[in-house]
Amino acid sequence: MSNPCIICVAITGSLPTKANNPAVPITIAEQIESTHEAFEAGASIVHAHVRNDDQTPSSDPEKFAALKEGLEKHCPGMIIQFSTGGRSGAGQARGAMLGLRPDMASLSVGSNNFPTRVYENPPDLVDWLAAEMQAHDVKPEIEAFDLSHILKAHQMWQAGQIAQVPYVQFVMGVKNAMPVDRDVFDYYIRTVHRLFGADAPWCAAGIGAQQITLNEWAVAAGGHARTGLEDNVRLDRDRLAPSNAALVRRVVEICDRHERPVATWRQARNILGLRTGQEQEQAA
Repeated sequence: MSNPCIICVAITGSLPTKANNPAVPITIAEQIESTHEAFEAGASIVHAHVRNDDQTPSSDPEKFAALKEGLEKHCPGMIIQFSTGGRSGAGQARGAMLGLRPDMASLSVGSNNFPTRVYENPPDLVDWLAAEMQAHDVKPEIEAFDLSHILKAHQMWQAGQIAQVPYVQFVMGVKNAMPVDRDVFDYYIRTVHRLFGADAPWCAAGIGAQQITLNEWAVAAGGHARTGLEDNVRLDRDRLAPSNAALVRRVVEICDRHERPVATWRQARNILGLRTGQEQEQAA
């Protein structure tokens, strides 16, 4: 198999703290340093949240702006993807940073259960976030916690609310949402190809101990892989992950076993149909 595998590193998230793993990057400086190490290890997308000084999640556009500036300086060419997830804010505050024009942003197009609450994505907010992404030339990554989310993304694409072929990420292993199930995983792939075309790119993310399982399945099936301390703070039952880069290197090893090259940032941008700005070309 020769098609390059895009590795996305989800560096921080909204939940893990340094009490869970001291390597979780909280401050902007820590996030930039951790991402740079992961970029050098093979990640071409960074999925980014920001935090307050007390480690609680934030949706402050100024924090996102500082993070974006640092990432562009220290990880030139890397695809910057901001989270619009619901733990960081409510309503349109979740998309307040989209005017910064990151390359991508996560877009959850439906609601589902999380471990202790409902992850609410009401239709009017989904429509607004999608419109903001179009207005600022931000490519959405569809976070599919359920089959209906893939079907909803197709409906939005047909209606013109999503400009390009959607990039769908299967999220499996969240308690009370979709478990890690191989038959479901395979059906997700068939559904993406049926709705969006045989060449439509897709990604998969596993939560906790299931991260390595989804990495393996995705790489072997020709998809792209997400890793990082947001989803999983351990290498195994007995060892904390020492860094985001360590988790990235684990995916690189899986790619090697399956004879798939790791996508460079240029290849990743080409696969996803993203703009290549002057700053990326100068970094070549």
